[in-house]
Amino acid sequence: MPSPISEHIVPWPADVAEDYVGKGYWAGVPLGTLLREVADRHPETPAVVDAAVGLRLSHRELAERADAAAARLLDLGMEPGERIVVQLGNGWEFVVLTLACLRAGIVPVMALPAHRRTELAHLARHAEATAVAVPDVLRDFDHQALAHELADDVRSVTGAPWHVLVCGDRVAPGGIDLRALCGPAEDPEADRARLDALAPGSREVALFLLSGGTTGLPKLIARTHDDYAYNARRSAQMAGVGPDTVYLVSLPAGHNFPLACPGILGALLAGGRVVLLPSPEPARAFATVAAEGVTHTAVVPAVAGRWLDHAAEHGPDELASLRVLQVGGARLADELARKIRPVLGCTLQQVFGMAEGLLNFTRLDDPDEVVCTTQGRPMCPDDEVRLVDELGRDVPEGEVGSLLTRGPYTPRGYYRAAEQNARAFTADGWYRSGDICRRTPEGNLVVEGRDKDMINRGGEKISAEEVENLVYQLPAVAQVAAVAMPDRELGERVCLYVVPRTASTVTLEEIRAAMESVGVARFKLPEHLVLVDELATTKVGKIDKKALRADIAERLSGAPA
Repeated sequence: MPSPISEHIVPWPADVAEDYVGKGYWAGVPLGTLLREVADRHPETPAVVDAAVGLRLSHRELAERADAAAARLLDLGMEPGERIVVQLGNGWEFVVLTLACLRAGIVPVMALPAHRRTELAHLARHAEATAVAVPDVLRDFDHQALAHELADDVRSVTGAPWHVLVCGDRVAPGGIDLRALCGPAEDPEADRARLDALAPGSREVALFLLSGGTTGLPKLIARTHDDYAYNARRSAQMAGVGPDTVYLVSLPAGHNFPLACPGILGALLAGGRVVLLPSPEPARAFATVAAEGVTHTAVVPAVAGRWLDHAAEHGPDELASLRVLQVGGARLADELARKIRPVLGCTLQQVFGMAEGLLNFTRLDDPDEVVCTTQGRPMCPDDEVRLVDELGRDVPEGEVGSLLTRGPYTPRGYYRAAEQNARAFTADGWYRSGDICRRTPEGNLVVEGRDKDMINRGGEKISAEEVENLVYQLPAVAQVAAVAMPDRELGERVCLYVVPRTASTVTLEEIRAAMESVGVARFKLPEHLVLVDELATTKVGKIDKKALRADIAERLSGAPA
């Protein structure tokens, strides 16, 4: 049995927690129970549509499958408080399994389909997971084989059972058929009674999200039932989500944005319908919007750009039902923002936030100038936001500063991460986000950049330090620096500056192959290489990343388009 989660989290101070309860932010009801109550109110209305396989579930059917899956997990020997790494594509199985975990008090660790051995092994160890849920094969990668390798590694160390749940047509020996586990209930009333009796406390951890940290592999963000329920429900209010909403999920469902901003959970809690697609590829996404009457969806800026191009070429008629397009994950260029309403015919809502908590939204009735040039303002009256200079002093209004925040859905620390917490959080609980922002007189934030060594590739946060540590393993590399390279489509890509060892050379292909060989997610692979005799340094001898970023920007601006 893994150690209790409560031993490794940083709680909100008792007086602060009671204030959040008193103001109604924390409802005191676990997420699984809240979703069950929605099914009672809207039993026969559609809840989930898996567009890839044509499966449709009503709110009652979804709740009953989730309860049945929760009971089957418990029958496997899993117990409330245990952790399961969830690495699934956008299918109905993801939704049922997530809701099952919430009902049983089993805590999902939201991995991404792009993760490979390096990331998954880290997550399993750090979370002390006792199970993993994976596709059999996704985009030509055998996730099932990797999951069994990880299971063997864990068992060899702990000697404890480790379950491999597999979603697909081919379940290898030793695996558990996830689709069968998430199948229809045999005795819904008995399952419900059993799960109601086991309901977790509302201040217990509901799930783990992943940080986009600068110091290597992801940190775990412990989100409680109380804070994450508020996250989802308040986000739904901000986006105008209600029982008539049809919400399209085409970004990876394990991300905070499509999961609860308002995402899957916000739409379901409002009594709406969730439509799942494997990817946001424009032709299929547009056809799905038309076929299902989609009203809301969320994309990153790179996807928004592709949708604009597709609509300009083929027309936006298929988007007639779409009311709100949320764009977040990275800064949306003002010129693209101004095209959303004229070209796509829907309302743009900019969303700026983080899995660590704070969410900012432009409001649906904001003037176009606010919607197109800012990233919105905090969604909760008790979201505290400071913009500070390098000495921690608040900057005057209109000037740029580093964003610090506290609030009812912003945890006070990472899980099992005392060293990182000392850097990322102040002694009085302010989270140092690393975002450089300025605030308009109306209170809206404009994101101007990052003060951390981070590369934001289309919404995926990549640690420069992690990339550098991997590249340093190549014998031909004497020095390396990974920096963000500006890119029209994705915002940023990974660029490497490398000083080769004497009489050696190295190519981008060799570096990428070496990184892939140790099982690194493909989105972290460098896409440009600059060989230099020496790296620029600051006056104190540190590698000057600012100078390197300026250099690659200049090189690109001088390159032919």
